[in-house]
Amino acid sequence: MNSNVLIESFAEFARSKNIDRPTMMSILEEVFRTMIRKKYDDDSNFDVILNVDKGDLEIYRNREIVDDNSEDIWDLDKIPLAEAQKIEPDYEVGESVAEEIKLEDFGRRAVLMARQTLIQRVKDLERDNLYQAYKDQVGEIVVGEVYQVWSREALILDKDENELVLPKGEQIPKDRYRKGDTVRAVVHRVEVLNGTPKIIISRAAPAFLERLMEQEVPEIYDGLITIKNIVREPGERAKVAVESYDDRIDPVGACVGMKGSRIHAVVRELENENIDIINYTNNLELYIQRALSPAKIGSMKINEQTGRVSVFLKPDQVSLAIGRGGANIKLASRLVGMEIDVFREAEDFEEDIALDEFTDEIEGWVIDELKKIGLDTGRAVLAVNKEDLVRRTELEEETVEELFRVIRQEFEEQEEDEQAETQNSGDAQ
Repeated sequence: MNSNVLIESFAEFARSKNIDRPTMMSILEEVFRTMIRKKYDDDSNFDVILNVDKGDLEIYRNREIVDDNSEDIWDLDKIPLAEAQKIEPDYEVGESVAEEIKLEDFGRRAVLMARQTLIQRVKDLERDNLYQAYKDQVGEIVVGEVYQVWSREALILDKDENELVLPKGEQIPKDRYRKGDTVRAVVHRVEVLNGTPKIIISRAAPAFLERLMEQEVPEIYDGLITIKNIVREPGERAKVAVESYDDRIDPVGACVGMKGSRIHAVVRELENENIDIINYTNNLELYIQRALSPAKIGSMKINEQTGRVSVFLKPDQVSLAIGRGGANIKLASRLVGMEIDVFREAEDFEEDIALDEFTDEIEGWVIDELKKIGLDTGRAVLAVNKEDLVRRTELEEETVEELFRVIRQEFEEQEEDEQAETQNSGDAQ
């Protein structure tokens, strides 16, 4: 392989990888200098002249002529007079000799190794460029095309055909992809595995919702409205706390848009995720009330030392506060940074029965499961339908049916006792 073929093939490969000319020249020179060092031990007295456009390569070895009997004849940058005069008979001691070294002089094996080294250097450079480019894009939206879908992840190609990975855990549960589909996601993180960068993208991260809102709400993009916090159950529900730096701007209204026009565009992208926009405030009690929306809170007790909040609501508000599958209360807790416990207000308590009274008929772990979702009395349990209880707890359908039977029976017996007592009282009179 001559120098023209080697350089032209490398230049074409480098251009296909979008390697700029100065970088290409630097790589070529460094590879050829490595060849020189392997053959001559040192490259300091060599000139490497490249013309990438023409595919030309010239290598010159520069040495100073010394007397044949000199002690310096073994130095790498010296040449005996007799050897120099074989190159040019007119040479004299003290002059410099520039001897051209042909690529073929290095041997076929060395040339083939140089070609492999050149290609490997370009691939290394390409990987480094990919890592640097995406490292600076973490948290930003990218658009790609689905190339392949597996059970645990999907492979996405960006506009430059770089591979991006969308793991199952970073997808919205309702997402269904086919080859050729266009995908929008946020760059979640960039990892390096065995020297190869792995770009992980996400549609489930809060940052994705934040970027989407920036695109749809100019006031957020311009900095007039700030997103203070975002929490999500991807594809189900999200809560976004926003604050305005301009008293004339209603941050919630601006994010929702006229007739919901702005937020609807975001909701569609997130597979109909229910998004609550909340006005941020430093007043913790008011912030918690807004976070638990749409439920209306009766009262609350905040313990900042333990990081817990006890919230008391009317019976018809308990299920609203907890939400489907407990999503509303979980998101509210994460939004305000405190653990929220929901309790029913003790109205009509004499007609209700605390779940702790059922310990003989109901196992303790079942009662604990019910308390986790804010149900602490018999009537509170009966107010929730069977399907909701199965979805919101770890209870099986048969267990819930038995639970309802036991509680109803207890209320029926209580009612019978009250009626009997009333009748006995009447008879006595």
